[in-house]
Amino acid sequence: MSPDLQRRWQLERWISLVRVLAVALAMAEVALYEGDYPSRGYEFAAWTATGVFALGAAVLFWIARRPLSDRRQRYVGFAALAFDTGVIWTYVLVYSFEPGTPVRQLLFFPVVEAALRYGLDGGLAMPFVQVPVMLAAEWWRTDQFGGRFMVDRITLPLGLQLGMGAIVGWLVARLDRETELAEGRASEAEGLRDELGRRADLLDAANRCARALGSSLEVNEAFAAFIRELRGLVPFDRTAIVLVEDGSARVIAAAGAGAETVFPPGSRRPMAGSALEEMTKLHQPIYRKDMADQQYAEEEEFTLLGLRCRLAAPLVAGPRTVGMVSLVRVEPDSFSEDEIELVSLLGRFLGSAVQNIRAYEAERARVDELRRLSAMRADFVSMVSHELRSPMTAVLGSAKTLSQRWRDLTPDQRQSFLSLIEVETSRLANLVSDVLDTSRIESGTFSYSFGDVDVGELVHESAAAALSGQDEVQIQTKVQRPLPLVRGDRERLRQVITNLIDNAVKYSPLGGQVRVEALANDGLVSIEVRDHGPGIASDHQGLIFEKFGRVSGDHAKPGTGLGLFIAKSIAQAHGGTVEVQSALREGATFSLVLPAEARA
Repeated sequence: MSPDLQRRWQLERWISLVRVLAVALAMAEVALYEGDYPSRGYEFAAWTATGVFALGAAVLFWIARRPLSDRRQRYVGFAALAFDTGVIWTYVLVYSFEPGTPVRQLLFFPVVEAALRYGLDGGLAMPFVQVPVMLAAEWWRTDQFGGRFMVDRITLPLGLQLGMGAIVGWLVARLDRETELAEGRASEAEGLRDELGRRADLLDAANRCARALGSSLEVNEAFAAFIRELRGLVPFDRTAIVLVEDGSARVIAAAGAGAETVFPPGSRRPMAGSALEEMTKLHQPIYRKDMADQQYAEEEEFTLLGLRCRLAAPLVAGPRTVGMVSLVRVEPDSFSEDEIELVSLLGRFLGSAVQNIRAYEAERARVDELRRLSAMRADFVSMVSHELRSPMTAVLGSAKTLSQRWRDLTPDQRQSFLSLIEVETSRLANLVSDVLDTSRIESGTFSYSFGDVDVGELVHESAAAALSGQDEVQIQTKVQRPLPLVRGDRERLRQVITNLIDNAVKYSPLGGQVRVEALANDGLVSIEVRDHGPGIASDHQGLIFEKFGRVSGDHAKPGTGLGLFIAKSIAQAHGGTVEVQSALREGATFSLVLPAEARA
């Protein structure tokens, strides 16, 4: 029910109650009338009017108890005013035979009722409507009972009725205006209260999501808690948090449709043409009602998954947009304004939390790396101590034996001890050389002398040297001719090739075979060293090229863990690479790839 209809219904109920009380008063006045009626017809008319008044009052009282439509309420109000006016006019005409009767004062009631119902218009119109009744009553009195027709009995009541109607009508109009203003303010206050409550709910929801994301510094745990909270607030078919890192978009967390195949966590994509690129410029949410037109680069994959509607909000940290939170649904245009506002608010809350998680992850990775390096250094110290002790023990033992028993030893025995001293001394020299080379590489003082190098010749020389130092593993070489020359340091490249061949021999089984092949392809010269040893697990293939990096396990061999680090550094200094392809129990293939000279 509208406020205006509510007011008119309450007014009707109040007037109906007054009307019922007026019936009781009218019955008492007619019954207790002490004057003489001119004839029995007047008294009959008075009681008839009272009876009609009582019946109409009862009907109107019954109608006023029930809410009506606006149109019916207006009809009932007009009919009630007409009924009350008619009853009052009847009483005025019936009792007009009394010159000094106060019955004409009843004519003020229709004026007041009209003003209450219709405001100033009703209060001014009703007095003029009653002028014919006042004229008829005065004419009837003079015609039937004698006396002079008195005009002031018309003009004075008319003026008083106009005054009363104007006052009551103005008061009613002012009351309506004040009521309307109060209702407007009350409605505005309710709207503000509702809006405040809605915003408080949004803020509380955003806070809950932010607290969930900040509940743990572990990415998986934090995002899982965030997803549980977010799903209860804004349902989705897919969601993701994407950060700006080094000019690209990195997905740090994803859940829902295609989360493991399309932009999975940890994946990177170029920012060019993406929604994230535009968001970093505009710093505003992006709402894609329907991604059928594929406005942004990543939307093709979303549409293939059957996702059509997307809402993305920037993650704000200070003045910068550091990423975005994205929610996707199957149904087009399925996000409401409240959901858009909530997700936008979430972006402002989550930026700092995501930055904290990212900073923690980076710091933890740095600490783990430092711990790993520290452990590798400790292993290196232990390994170097062992590697130094073994040859030094052999050298000292052989030298002592030669010194004390020189005369007792045969020439062959003397030569054997001298050869052992030579081998172990060479081993010590190589160990010291690796350590010094590593130190020079780190300090940037590792020197090179570049010239034209025939890599095929280096392959043959290195293979021959490795074969002469042992007879347990066969070494086969294959050099593709013609082979382009390489611009580089011959001795440094020999050091790399020798290291790769020695490693292959060391990890090959007895009677095994190592194959060394040199070939040219697309302006590159590649030297491949293939063995049939135990192989290298995929998660260790990056470790072996790091300083002090060694693979532990049943097939581990003694060593410093510096050879491949030095080889990789030398290859990079020549503009090339050292790579490995391997699998457990399937051997390993190490490749040295170098850029070839333009001439053969």
